[in-house]
Amino acid sequence: MKSLNLPYNARIDQLRWLAATIVFLFHYYLAYREQGGAPLASNWFGLVTEGHTGVGLFFALSGFLFMQIARHQHQISYRDFMRNRCLRILPLFLTIFMLATAIGRDKFAPQDILYLLSTNLGLAPTSYTPVTGAAWSISVEFTFYLVFPFLARFTLEQGPRYLLKLLALMVFFKLAAFHVNEKSTLMYFSTLVGRFDQFLIGMLAALLYARHADALRRHAAWLAPLALLLAVFNSALQSKYGKFDPSSHSVFWIWWSMLEAAGWSCVIMAWVAFDKRLPAWLERALDHGGKISFSFYLLHMAMIHLLARFVGLPALTGDRALDALLCFPVVYGATWAVSALSYSAIEEPFLRLRRSYGAAKPGVQLVSDAA
Repeated sequence: MKSLNLPYNARIDQLRWLAATIVFLFHYYLAYREQGGAPLASNWFGLVTEGHTGVGLFFALSGFLFMQIARHQHQISYRDFMRNRCLRILPLFLTIFMLATAIGRDKFAPQDILYLLSTNLGLAPTSYTPVTGAAWSISVEFTFYLVFPFLARFTLEQGPRYLLKLLALMVFFKLAAFHVNEKSTLMYFSTLVGRFDQFLIGMLAALLYARHADALRRHAAWLAPLALLLAVFNSALQSKYGKFDPSSHSVFWIWWSMLEAAGWSCVIMAWVAFDKRLPAWLERALDHGGKISFSFYLLHMAMIHLLARFVGLPALTGDRALDALLCFPVVYGATWAVSALSYSAIEEPFLRLRRSYGAAKPGVQLVSDAA
C-alpha cells in the first residue's frame, strides 16, 4: 500500500505480508490440531506454534513506518492524520464488527457498541467467535494512532531519550500490574500495557535506521538472514519458556513484548535496507500480499474456520501432517482470493480518499521552532 506521505518502499509491504502470513500459519496450525493433528514438538517451530508473534511484527512495523513519516514531514495535521487512519482502518473494521454483532445477535446489548473502541477488552462481540477474533488488535493499533503525532513531536524535539523514558515507565506499569492480575499473560498479550512498548521500539528502530542507513545498506545481505534467525530464535525461546496461555501468570511475559519487538525491529531495519532485487514474480506477489494484508489478517480466521468446519482435513495420504501440508496452499490461496476481493471492494475505494497530512498544512508541529 503506497503512502501519500513517504516515498514508497516495497520492503514495508513485504514485511506486512510476512506478518499476516505468520499469523495465518499460527491459526492454520491450531485448526490442524483441532482436527486431530499431532503437535509440533520442537521449540524451533515457534514461528508457527507461537505465530501470534506476527502481531508484534505488525505493531513494531507501525511504529517504524510512522516515525519514518514523521522524520520525512516537518509537521503533521492531526485532523488529516486521523482522517487517513480512519479511511484506512474503519471500512473493513466496521464490516467485521457488523458481522460480529450479527453472529452474536441474541447476546447484543446497546452498550456493546462501545466495544468499537475496545475490541481487545471484556466480552467484545468480535471475541465470541474465531470468525471475527482477529479484530482485537485493531483497537490497540488505533489507540496508538491517537497519540502518535504527539509522540513524534516530542521524540524529534528530545531524541531517542524520550522514547527510552516511556519504555522505562512501561516496565514500571507492567511490574505494578503483574501482581494484581491473575491472568497477566492475557493482559500483556491484548492490552496497551503489554503492547504499547512495541510501537515505541519500532519508533526507536526508525531513528536508529536513519542514523545508520548507509552502513545497514552495505551489510544488509548478511544482516537480513541474521535478523530472521534472531526472530526464529526469539520464537523458540518463547515456545520453551513462555507459551501463550490466556489463563497463565508468567513472569516471562513481562519482558516478552520488548524482546519480541526488538527482534522484529532488527528484521525490519535489515529488510528495509536490503536493496537487492528479488525475482520479479516474487516481488509482485509479496508486494500484492502486503497491499491486501489488512484484509488477509482480518479474514483469514473466517476462511480457516469455514473450511475446517465444512471440509475438514481430507485423508489424502493417511499422514495427517502431510495432509495438512498438502491442503495448506488451497486454504492459503482461498484466503488470498477473498482478501483481494475485500481489498478491492471495501478498502481501496476509501484509500483513494486519503490526502497528505504533512508539511503543506498547519498542524501538530514535529520539530521545535528553533529547528
